[in-house]
Amino acid sequence: MRRAALFVLSVYASVPVLLYLLPWTLGHAIFCHLLRFPFFVDLGRPEDVLNHTCNFYLGTEKGVSVGVWHTLPASQWEEAAGRGPEWYRETLGDGRPVIIYLHGNLGTRAINHRVELVKILSAAGYHVLSLDYRGFGDSSGEPSEAGLTSDALFLLRWAQQQSRGAAVCLWGHSLGSGVATNTALKVQEQGSAVDAVILEAAFTTVGDVVAIHPITRMYMFLPGFESLLWNILETNNIVFASDKNLETLTSPLLILHSEDDSVVPYHMGQKLYEISLQAKKQHNSDVQVEMISYDAHLGFSHNNIYLDPNLSHVVGKFLEKLQRR
Repeated sequence: MRRAALFVLSVYASVPVLLYLLPWTLGHAIFCHLLRFPFFVDLGRPEDVLNHTCNFYLGTEKGVSVGVWHTLPASQWEEAAGRGPEWYRETLGDGRPVIIYLHGNLGTRAINHRVELVKILSAAGYHVLSLDYRGFGDSSGEPSEAGLTSDALFLLRWAQQQSRGAAVCLWGHSLGSGVATNTALKVQEQGSAVDAVILEAAFTTVGDVVAIHPITRMYMFLPGFESLLWNILETNNIVFASDKNLETLTSPLLILHSEDDSVVPYHMGQKLYEISLQAKKQHNSDVQVEMISYDAHLGFSHNNIYLDPNLSHVVGKFLEKLQRR
C-alpha cells in the first residue's frame, strides 16, 4: 500500500517537473496530433466514409503537404459519378458557397462527428473542404499555431481562386475556432475580408481552456504553476487569442455553443459574442453577429451540435443574409 501511494505521489509530482524540463510536451498535449483516430480509415479513400468526396493535397509551404477532402453538394452527386479530381476542382466555381472546415485537436478529418457535420452541410447544398493541418492525419510537418494558421490561410486563398467569386466561409470547431479567427484576421490585415466565420464550441484563448482542464486544476494550488503554464504557452507561441482577434474582426460571425459543453465552457462562447457585439458598435458596422445557444438538456456538449435537426436551416439563414448584403 505504501509503495502504491509513493508511486502515485511520484507520478503526480513529475508532471510540473516534466513541463519545466520539456516545455514542448504541453504543445503536444494541446494539439494531440499524434493520436490519429480513427486508426483504420484510409484518408486517401474518403469514399469509404463520405459520399462523393475527393481527396487531394496542397503544398502550403516548403516541406509541408496537407491533406484535404472536398465533399460536393448533394445535388451534384449523380453528375459526379466517375469524375476525377480536376472535375471536382472545377465545381468549386459553380456559385454555391464553399465552407472550409477547420477541426479541433485530436484525430483526423475522418472522425465521426466531423464526417456527420460535413454530410449535413453537403445535404444543405454547400461545398465542404475538410483540412488536416500539418502534423495531423496524413499531412506532413509539425503543428504550431503559426503553422496551422498558415495552412488554413493557404487553403482559403486557393478556394477563393477556384470559387470565382462565390462565398468562401471558415467553420472552426474547438481548436479550429482559434485557427479560424487567426486566419480571418490575417486576411483582414492584408486588406480584404473573409466572407463569413462560423465558430463552434469556441474558446477565448487556448490558455483559458488549458487552465480549467481537470488535470491542470489538480496543480493550480501549487505556487508558480499557473505562471509556468502561461510562460510555456508564450514561449511556444501557442495563444490562439480569439477574444483579441474578435475585437477588430469585421467579417460576419455566427457562434454556436452548447450550454453543457464540458471542454470549452459556454461562458467563453458568450464572451466572444459580447466582444463581437461591442466591436460592431465601436466600428459603427452593420455586419452580422449572431449566437445560437443550445440548452443543456439536449446533451450536445462539445462535439455533437451536428445533432441539431435545425442546423442546416440555421446556417442557411445566416448565409442567405450574407448573400443579400
